[in-house]
Amino acid sequence: MIKIVKRDQPSRAIFFFTPVLAIFLTLVAGGLIFFILGFKPFEALKFFFIVPIADKYGFSELLLKATPLCLIAIGLSFCFKSNNWNIGAEGQLTFGAIVSGGVALLFYEQEGFYILPTVILAGAIGGMLYASIPAILKTYFNTNEILVSLMLVYVSKLILDYLVVGPWSNPEGFNFPETRQFSDSAKLPLLFEGLRIHAGIFLALAAVVISWFVFYKTYLGFQMKVSGFSLKTAKYAGYKGKKMIILVFLISGACAGLAGVGEITGPIGQLHREISPDYGFTAIIVAFLGRLHPVGIIFASLVVAITYLGAETAQIFMQIPKYTGQVFQGMILFFLLASDYLLFFKIKFIGLKK
Repeated sequence: MIKIVKRDQPSRAIFFFTPVLAIFLTLVAGGLIFFILGFKPFEALKFFFIVPIADKYGFSELLLKATPLCLIAIGLSFCFKSNNWNIGAEGQLTFGAIVSGGVALLFYEQEGFYILPTVILAGAIGGMLYASIPAILKTYFNTNEILVSLMLVYVSKLILDYLVVGPWSNPEGFNFPETRQFSDSAKLPLLFEGLRIHAGIFLALAAVVISWFVFYKTYLGFQMKVSGFSLKTAKYAGYKGKKMIILVFLISGACAGLAGVGEITGPIGQLHREISPDYGFTAIIVAFLGRLHPVGIIFASLVVAITYLGAETAQIFMQIPKYTGQVFQGMILFFLLASDYLLFFKIKFIGLKK
């Protein structure tokens, strides 16, 4: 007889094992889906997960897509660890890109060492300002930060659409919804000739190192952990909840804004309508798959980034719809949440009584 029994305390071993289990179950379910659709499962999975990174260019593209995912997920981990739910990183990425793009356009046809740092700083500030809206509304008006941050995503996208079609559109762009190309001084340098990977990866790595130090070596990190476990305990300990809410949202918004900077000052070098394939939403999966740990987030960002590349490759070589990548991302989250059930409950086999 099988019985589900509640654990005395969550299993630490299973805490780190369930992301691996979720990835494995995703591969199994993905192979089954490909089989139902009439494809050879192993061949389809090969085109999805191996072929895209089989050469130097493919691996560089993996790093290119993993960079914004890692940056945003690091920022979100500050919110999630402190029990604040920022679901609007996509909007903060977009608004950070708008502000940094505006600064880059301000220095159009100008060169100088100060331009790129100014553009990067502007993007971080833009993301922070946009993230402060749900933080302030929650702190002082008790609004739901999930709904507010989510709805602001669509506001930022409409602002971007208005700007690239209207006042910021390229006068020589034949009415395409895009801005002028930024000057070279406003672009992140490419790391290798012939590849698109750029210096934005160092921003992500810096965020990983800083977040690890904050989480595990500072009093602020301890406060966030306590707040995440129990808000009542945090208040009893004298922690100032309002300051904590605003601070973690500002950090999260800054990271998302920097991701937006990387998207527009990298190989593209301009603002246009589609600056992000929903990195802000996908990074939520990355954050939880990486267990909100900086090192775990690095590996999780690489795993999830390959779903973007795999979808493109499978569409080209096997005519599989590109939205299959989103299906895989959804399955990873589904199986992760399902596997987390084992953190708190265990399966116990009980012998039948005669």
